[in-house]
Amino acid sequence: MKIARLETFDTPFVCFVKVTADTGDVGWGQTSTYQADITAEVFHRQVAPHALGTEVADLDDTLRRVYEREHKFPGSYLRRAQAGLDTAVWDLRGKVAGKPVVSLLGGTPGRVRAYASSMKRDITPEDEAARFLRLRDAHGFDAFKWRVGAEVGRDRDEWPGRTEAVIPIVSKALGDKVEKLVDGNSCYSPAKAIEVGRMLEDHGIGHFEEPCPYWEVDQTAEVRAALNIDVAGGEQDCEFTAWQLAIEHKAVDILQPDILYLGGLCRTLEVCRMGQAAGLPITPHAANLGLVTMCTMHLLRAIPNPGKYLEFSIEGPDYYPWQEGLFRNDPYRIEDGHATVTDAPGWGVEINPDWLARARHRVSERS
Repeated sequence: MKIARLETFDTPFVCFVKVTADTGDVGWGQTSTYQADITAEVFHRQVAPHALGTEVADLDDTLRRVYEREHKFPGSYLRRAQAGLDTAVWDLRGKVAGKPVVSLLGGTPGRVRAYASSMKRDITPEDEAARFLRLRDAHGFDAFKWRVGAEVGRDRDEWPGRTEAVIPIVSKALGDKVEKLVDGNSCYSPAKAIEVGRMLEDHGIGHFEEPCPYWEVDQTAEVRAALNIDVAGGEQDCEFTAWQLAIEHKAVDILQPDILYLGGLCRTLEVCRMGQAAGLPITPHAANLGLVTMCTMHLLRAIPNPGKYLEFSIEGPDYYPWQEGLFRNDPYRIEDGHATVTDAPGWGVEINPDWLARARHRVSERS
């Protein structure tokens, strides 16, 4: 079975990929979000030419071939584009086999514990606490993550005093029977990150994500060595050398690959194996309700070193208007704090045809 046709349907925020085999079988995937229209251009110019005509069963080799043929273009855009091919082929494989992707990986369908992940910094501590409590009562979440500092903030806060307020206010509101996580999004110098980390320890927060600029591995390692809580990171990293460096320098307690940033499931599985060899769990980054969260759900049900939970964005149309109407079915129901991987073939989602009809459509196929 060979790849005969590759199509993209894109907006500036989302790009879905459709792969058609020479047998007529079809699979659907997604490149990473944001600047997705640019990623679609990269896909057709630097991924599709190397993938067309290759065997579906040879996906790992095809992805390596893309890297080799495009060796002058390492980095994010090529990996984001490769993710569209990877995830579409995995969906195709699942549909041909009549099995969910998780089963192809050696796992089983079932429930995945989720943590409610806030993306907002322009929210008061009181309002953040209140919506967490509503979500707890409505959906049974027992783990929550919120933001501290300013994104890549050079030690600045979103507004003066917000971090010092949001840590105790949200922690006290949630109480002692939930797990609490915070995300610094590359805000802090080591000294400031350690200062904030001590506050987190004092308020029962056990997970400090990306405290320092993510590219400064030794800064994050310094913070990890100083604190008694888990330091997590890796969501931005898309080359294996970055993961090797983080592991060798003992920078984090938890690895957080993003399947679509990293280049797809095959490459993420390699990072999972690296983590397993180092004794580190995998809690992937999955910060929106595009396809990345579903791919992550399947992954976590299959790998031997999953973290404690799935990142599950709680943001709706006010924050992510572009994620509305992506799917015809409702793949992201949370019950008792858990999402569910079904036994539907492939990823188990159906792309909304109305959304596809509004998107820009491009085709690459064998001549």
